[in-house]
Amino acid sequence: MTNIGTNGFSRRGILGIFAAAAVVAAPTYSNAFGLLRGAGDIRRIRMYSGRTGESIDTIYWIEGEYIPDVLKEVNHFMRDWRTDDVAKMDARNFDIMAAAHRLMDVNEPYMLLSGYRSPKTNAMLRSKSGGVAKNSLHMKGMAADLRLKSRSVGQMAKAASACAAGGVGRYSRSNFVHMDCGAIRSWGG
Repeated sequence: MTNIGTNGFSRRGILGIFAAAAVVAAPTYSNAFGLLRGAGDIRRIRMYSGRTGESIDTIYWIEGEYIPDVLKEVNHFMRDWRTDDVAKMDARNFDIMAAAHRLMDVNEPYMLLSGYRSPKTNAMLRSKSGGVAKNSLHMKGMAADLRLKSRSVGQMAKAASACAAGGVGRYSRSNFVHMDCGAIRSWGG
């Protein structure tokens, strides 16, 4: 629900204007460590889904705080498209994704292949592939499988690994990188 005041502006609209201005004025950071430690005033996530046809380009963090309404939108965007189940995603994973994106210095949005997975979807995928974990962090809202046309799997994995903040899986044959906010580890080729 959007509250529109007598001046015709909604709170969300004003935040959007502020966020857009902050994006233009924001400094560029040379590594993700500073960004993940709160050195940045804004954090932005850009993705599209070939499965649903949806896209998202939003500021989800301003001046040291997550924006709850925006996080809800990102949660919905990253839902299990097979079942339409929505889960609360761990915002730390958005931080890793945003920091890696910034490190790669690209304007292209991520293509989201998989965000949240319901247990039913995870079990179905596991029955078809040995590469799907039984207790996948996707089911806990802590992981995303992503692709960029302009960057290789190796480049994406290197950027995500530089964040030193979670798991990074390389899936070169399928052309995507898994990023999660679980234990720091890496796999794949």
